[in-house]
Amino acid sequence: MKSENISKFLINNILYICLLIMIVIIAVISPSFLSARVLSDVLIQSAPKILLAMGMLVVIIAGGMDMTVGRLAGLGAVIAGTLAQQADYYLKFWPGLGELPIIVPMLVSVAAGLMVGAVTGIIISKFRVPAFLAGLGMQLIIYGGNLLFLKKAPNNSQPLAGYKQSFVQFGTGSFMGISYLIIVALLVMILVFVLLNMSTLGKNIYAIGGNREAAKVAGINSFKIDMFVYMLSGALAGFAGCMLAARTGSANAAFAEGYEMDAIASCIIGGASFAGGIGNVPGAFLGVIIFSERGGSLVSGHEGICHSAPQ
Repeated sequence: MKSENISKFLINNILYICLLIMIVIIAVISPSFLSARVLSDVLIQSAPKILLAMGMLVVIIAGGMDMTVGRLAGLGAVIAGTLAQQADYYLKFWPGLGELPIIVPMLVSVAAGLMVGAVTGIIISKFRVPAFLAGLGMQLIIYGGNLLFLKKAPNNSQPLAGYKQSFVQFGTGSFMGISYLIIVALLVMILVFVLLNMSTLGKNIYAIGGNREAAKVAGINSFKIDMFVYMLSGALAGFAGCMLAARTGSANAAFAEGYEMDAIASCIIGGASFAGGIGNVPGAFLGVIIFSERGGSLVSGHEGICHSAPQ
């Protein structure tokens, strides 16, 4: 009985045990890893991916997959970047447009992701296109549209830059010593946790992913659930792109390339199932942190943590 309890404990907490082992090993190799600065850097670098993982988690629990989030983050970065430039920047994307309040690029990037997510949801749910194929197709459309958008004069496909100070401050500043990006990621995790665990909508999402046909018989509208999860994933991806643009002070069409695979891997490592109906916020968060560790990048606390860093 004792051995069975130990086995059950190990199985239920394997993710936390692995993370603890990784932290111990890295701390032995480089004691400075446990400093507040390095740990803060790790979370700052991971913040946009946390948003992508939270959106992907909700989609996977509902039995789907959103392959568009990487390109959507790139679209969000580009859209936010074009609206956050200084009025006198010599390569201003929208000549004659004055400096806008910081909330404008944020909301527009979210709205763009929301709309693309709605289109993806309709294609998958209404037209019965497999999520993987629909996502790949939407990837190409988003990336192509992004490239054409950036060709507009006077930008002529140059990386976006020249952001106003308040936008850059959002990506690099802090409140009471805590990065704004970390605060946003934390708030999103709390909201998704509440959604999944403390709301009827969350229970319906788990029900649809666990057994779609049974959920339909129980009166759950699968189309509305599909639309919601893809729109939520798209909105979070758009805002993740805005965060990337603010943090790096730049943006181009190749931003966040491949991030969708990181988001999927983080959710699966964190205990979610491709079959749907299984997954949780803490697991997805730990999956992001574990998956971000590559070749000692956590030790340095540099850009290496995002191994597919913006180009």
